[in-house]
Amino acid sequence: MALGGGVRIDTSYFTAGSGRRPAVLIGHGFGGSKDDVRQEAEKLARDGYAVLTWSARGFGRSSGRIGLNDPAGEVADVSKLVDWLATRPEVRLDKAGDPRVGVTGASYGGAISLLAAGHDPRVDAIAPSITYWNLADALFPNGVFKKLWAGVFINSGGGCSHFEPQLCAMYNRVAEAGKPDAAARALLDARSPSAVADRVKVPTLITQGQTDSLFTLGQADAMAKAIRANGAPVDVDWIAGGHDGGDLETGRVEARVGSWFDRYLKDDKNADTGPAFRVTRTGGIDSTDGAVQLKGASADAYPGLESTEHTVPLGTGREQSFQNPAGASPPAISALPGLGGAGGLSQLSSLGVGISLDFPGQYARFESSPLRTGLRVTGSPTVKVHVTSTTDDAVLFGKVYDVGPGGAQPVLPSQLVTPLRVTGAKAGKDVTVVLPAIDHEIQKGHRLRLVLASTDLGYASPAAPATYTVSLKGDLKVPTAPGVRTAAAPLPSWVWWLPLAGVLVALALLLTGRRRMTPGAPDPVLAEVPLQITDLSKRYAKSADRYAVRELSFRVERGQVLGLLGPNGAGKTTTLRMLMGLIEPDDGEIRVFGHAIRPGAPVLSRVGAFVEGAGFLPHLSGRENLELYWRATGRPPEDAHLAEALQIAGLGDALARAVRTYSQGMRQRLAIAQAMLGLPDLLILDEPTNGLDPPQIREMREVMIRYAAAGRTVIVSSHLLAEVEQSCTHLVVMDRGRLVQAGPVSEIVGSGDTLLVGTASPVDGPVVEKVGALPGVASAVAAEGGLLVRLDADGSAERLVVELVRLEVPVASVGPHRRLEDAFLTLIGGAA
Repeated sequence: MALGGGVRIDTSYFTAGSGRRPAVLIGHGFGGSKDDVRQEAEKLARDGYAVLTWSARGFGRSSGRIGLNDPAGEVADVSKLVDWLATRPEVRLDKAGDPRVGVTGASYGGAISLLAAGHDPRVDAIAPSITYWNLADALFPNGVFKKLWAGVFINSGGGCSHFEPQLCAMYNRVAEAGKPDAAARALLDARSPSAVADRVKVPTLITQGQTDSLFTLGQADAMAKAIRANGAPVDVDWIAGGHDGGDLETGRVEARVGSWFDRYLKDDKNADTGPAFRVTRTGGIDSTDGAVQLKGASADAYPGLESTEHTVPLGTGREQSFQNPAGASPPAISALPGLGGAGGLSQLSSLGVGISLDFPGQYARFESSPLRTGLRVTGSPTVKVHVTSTTDDAVLFGKVYDVGPGGAQPVLPSQLVTPLRVTGAKAGKDVTVVLPAIDHEIQKGHRLRLVLASTDLGYASPAAPATYTVSLKGDLKVPTAPGVRTAAAPLPSWVWWLPLAGVLVALALLLTGRRRMTPGAPDPVLAEVPLQITDLSKRYAKSADRYAVRELSFRVERGQVLGLLGPNGAGKTTTLRMLMGLIEPDDGEIRVFGHAIRPGAPVLSRVGAFVEGAGFLPHLSGRENLELYWRATGRPPEDAHLAEALQIAGLGDALARAVRTYSQGMRQRLAIAQAMLGLPDLLILDEPTNGLDPPQIREMREVMIRYAAAGRTVIVSSHLLAEVEQSCTHLVVMDRGRLVQAGPVSEIVGSGDTLLVGTASPVDGPVVEKVGALPGVASAVAAEGGLLVRLDADGSAERLVVELVRLEVPVASVGPHRRLEDAFLTLIGGAA
């Protein structure tokens, strides 16, 4: 669709049945395209809606620069899409030029639904999800720059040059200064739904994520209050997941959105839109598959973030001093922005797993006595403190930990912190810290710990060293929302429990994983088979007939070290990513020990992976890095089998040293040890010898062989053919997405169908081509000292020699080859 100014927007339209019906616009998330919402669009079309999807400016096949939902750009585009819907004969009209239309979407698409309602009075109902009300507040909370999430925005948009010039300039300016200025805030304010708060007057279903350090529950609270003040119906739903991971409850949310539109677009008075407020709570672990059980709690009215405060004294409130280190490094760790995935670190806190890291001397701590009764926190705790700094500008990060008996690892609910910039701190200042909104149960006997830290990985802190001094000016006030009750009976028809499958396998498996699918029943015949791939296919994005992997089938048994080989573009990495549940196949299936692989499948806990290197905290020792990683998985410490993994990896005394002192080879072995934690039955290694010298490569070979010797299975993708030949027992050779050959190394290397023809002089290219075209010859390539010829089923060495003499090839010798490199070249016809 051409929109003027040289901008074209790529759209798709879905409808079914006859007669006029309401329309729905579905926006996509940042960095995505209309293809991401196709499944939802098709379902709404089957349910009686005319559905229009589009790729926003700068994404997918749409042109233009990214404007972060600029009213003159992306928002105006939506109005033109509404204009088009008004011309369609199947779309219901309220009056000429005014279609009955709703808008929904998540994240970037959620914000456009709010903005569309504020800018275009023809919008009749909206359902924004995990999105922002004020983008300046989201990226500059309390005057602190959320640097990692801002960087994720820029990178997922394709780089600064893909944005409108003023946005690019703003980002560069703020990133360099380390803090926002008034012009930056004004620019984002103008592109936020809050700028048109008084004009959003349509029924609104707000879905917001509890595990979300990008767009917090506070953003949803602000939008709910503003829209309700305009007199519009508003329901609020806090889901388990968010931008930091966890379960997005896609099926349940889409069902509720459908009911919302049935009520307010189709005028179906009987549509069950659910309670005014609902929150998903963790109900423990299913012992049969390790999945997290989710259950709903609800209330007849949205309680907000400050309801029914409970006072918790925090000791004496003594004065404490701590440092902001030079360069604000090393930073404390809370959330890991951008590492969402199927499990998500933030979800682990609901399971009692603590993974935060505060550095001694960089924080103040105030702690309560053990609670005499349990306490459910629902909303934003608050505390008043006095802050003094040796500099005029102080930046603090407030967080409340749940501390178990006996000093157990503290848990930071949803891994959330509140950043706070205190100006005029040199003279001392009283400030009220509004802590992150959470829904978290504190058990009897646990303590609440308030921490005020000077650094956090996700935010920019002042680079200049400073000393901060803080003291309490009051008790911690905790909202409890007693009107929110967990369902004791079966939930209503619009709610069902969905498992958060696979709490967290490894940080390497957190990179993507957008949409969960429930795995089918396991195949008992394959219960002891580490891997069975059947007719696996994956098309290139936006292509109906170009394949990265096509009709791939092979099987791997226990005790094998399988080498996955192929030239660049053969489909090896795509295959491994599907195997690890990071992307979904278009056709076929992958079964690991009989279980079908999908993103978040519980059986992935039996898979360890080393893909494209591993990130380690350089100031921590190798052992500390591994222990921190294992805590993030949420599994018991004794299940790590740390000693066994370290013995196999052979790191020795180096484990006690800081990782920054490690050589490349030692880092690689530490990464392999990390993948081996828990001694997974299936270990996947993608180019594990990259950057290693020959002795280190030999050590890595021994690591793989030792690991498989105990009956486990290793799959290794490598371009070092000589190394694969020495370390692997079996091979799978791929070319152009297809299987070329699979079997034991000895059979492939020494198979009688591939011959090395020695020649007295080099053979010219045209002659090589003639040899390749001979009857009985599958392929022929020039090699050092002669030709490598692969015979097909009808070929024979005797017949080949006769034909070579006829072609006047100076044959000196003929015999079976014995090198994997030769076999590989003949199998792929020299394509490498």
